[in-house]
Amino acid sequence: MKPIPSSFRDPNGFLFLRDGTYCRMVAQSYAKHYDLMMSSGLYRDLTDKNWLIKHSEDVNKGEGYKILVPEQLNYVSYPYEWCFSQLKDAAMLTLNIQLSALEYGMTLKDASAYNVQLHKGKMTFIDTLSFEQYEPGTPWVAYRQYCQHFLAPLALIAHRDFRTLHLLRAYIDGLPLDLASNLLPKKSWLRYGLLAHIHLHAITQKKYAGEGKRANKVHVSLLQLRGLIESLKVTVEKLHWKYSQTEWGDYYEDTNYIDQAMDNKEQNVSKLLKNCSGDIAADFGANTGKFSRLAAPDFFVLSHDIDEVAVERNYQQVIKNEEDRIQPLLLDLTNPSPGLGWGNIERTSFLDRKNIDVGLALALIHHIAISNNVPLHQAAKFFHSICRQLIIEFVPKEDSQVKRLLTTRKDVFPNYTKEGFEKAFKQYFTIEQSILITGTERTLYLMSRKTS
Repeated sequence: MKPIPSSFRDPNGFLFLRDGTYCRMVAQSYAKHYDLMMSSGLYRDLTDKNWLIKHSEDVNKGEGYKILVPEQLNYVSYPYEWCFSQLKDAAMLTLNIQLSALEYGMTLKDASAYNVQLHKGKMTFIDTLSFEQYEPGTPWVAYRQYCQHFLAPLALIAHRDFRTLHLLRAYIDGLPLDLASNLLPKKSWLRYGLLAHIHLHAITQKKYAGEGKRANKVHVSLLQLRGLIESLKVTVEKLHWKYSQTEWGDYYEDTNYIDQAMDNKEQNVSKLLKNCSGDIAADFGANTGKFSRLAAPDFFVLSHDIDEVAVERNYQQVIKNEEDRIQPLLLDLTNPSPGLGWGNIERTSFLDRKNIDVGLALALIHHIAISNNVPLHQAAKFFHSICRQLIIEFVPKEDSQVKRLLTTRKDVFPNYTKEGFEKAFKQYFTIEQSILITGTERTLYLMSRKTS
């Protein structure tokens, strides 16, 4: 029974793989807390609300106290790959769970954003061992972690710039509050919630760290503790990201496709998808998810895009329509999420996380090859490494979108032709079908990965 690389921090248990299924070992040290959660009604309350992932108990062969088999996730993502609303929903979920736990005589011992995942179309808490018995008079030990993992990045996105979210790659244990305080605008000091939970919180941390003292233990009543959580809820609820129009946020409303061509493309992509097999599809450059939704009836779809507004709009549609087979995520294909944390394996890299049965790369190759100077054979090699099958659209230089890209730079791409594209991809894939999109000079391809 060997813990997975990311599951080593909690002495009360760990995740491990058994016959391809993720299981959780509960240590003897956590027995009383686990029994209280199960007997008090907290587990049933949270799972009935779909706030906490469900589990069953497996046969225990004498190792630890219990072996749990949780519902399996389709995909594990990380906070630095989420849009604003995903992070905000995870933040609100964590606070609501803490309030519910207090009703049953328990509390969250940690408030890590990594304890939440998108599951069946909703942000869901996945760490069953995060609950412990509440001791009257004690403060919330996870308060600082909550502010660093949720409140600080949300406040920076809302009051500064969405790109500050990428700081979570550098600080996987949450943004330091003094850094967040320095980056936030002066007007944020006039907002009580941000003043109390970030600015003054940061000053207090610095004070005790600088003096080498420990804060005196204070008695915090249950009423005061609930008041703290409610204050955090109000603060988070008031944070809104007023995003502006981005280059790709309104792509489908501002495209060079005529209606007939778009209809033809959708029909042909649907036709090619019917010739594909497997469970997991990845839509690279998904924008707001138009083609992800064509794949969703037959696949669980990782709906990736580099544009934060597009991902935000995609996620809002998932929530509105209660879609449970699409996972919108931020991804820059030219700089995908690396392995991070202890040994660079605590947070798995994008390339090591999941085998993809079907990749969709629609209206994307010209951005990879021309905007980012990635040679076609390198692009083909990349897709070969992650996709068993590939539906890809070649956009030639005669296309208006490629002409637009070349207006601001010298054309140093002599091999960027249909022939050059096919030659590069044939090194790694077998071309099963090719279809010219009506009304355009673009071509759709269905390819299967060569195994040797």
